[in-house]
Amino acid sequence: MSRFARRTSRLFPALLVVFLFAAVSLSAAVPQEKHAPQVAGVDNTKMGAYRALAQVIYRDFQKGDLATAATLARVLERLWDKAEDYGGDAALSKTNRALFDEIDKAMDQFVAPLIESKTKAPDPAKVKAAFNTFLEKLSLAD
Repeated sequence: MSRFARRTSRLFPALLVVFLFAAVSLSAAVPQEKHAPQVAGVDNTKMGAYRALAQVIYRDFQKGDLATAATLARVLERLWDKAEDYGGDAALSKTNRALFDEIDKAMDQFVAPLIESKTKAPDPAKVKAAFNTFLEKLSLAD
């Protein structure tokens, strides 16, 4: 073995230790994102159930199960509308109408192409963008 190869073989473990130490230090320095407590994967927040249902819908869409995604999209739409109609004084539609309208519009943009998927296959990029927007808007109301 050449002299260079021997030096390199001794240097590699030292560099590996330095790299691992740096990686651990950086991960400890990065603030951790706060997560709401969950039960069975559903956030215990005001919008947690809507978020969980949207995630199931999107997962079914990604798997190609358009029939289930469409059915659940309609369920989401009905649940949202009924909860807001009959949610009493605590309903978002009564406490923050502007935010309710933002979320409602984002939800409609997410579910409409899925519900209509029997006549026309939705564009995956548009569904993904609408899904992400809906989740962002929901997080504003938690």
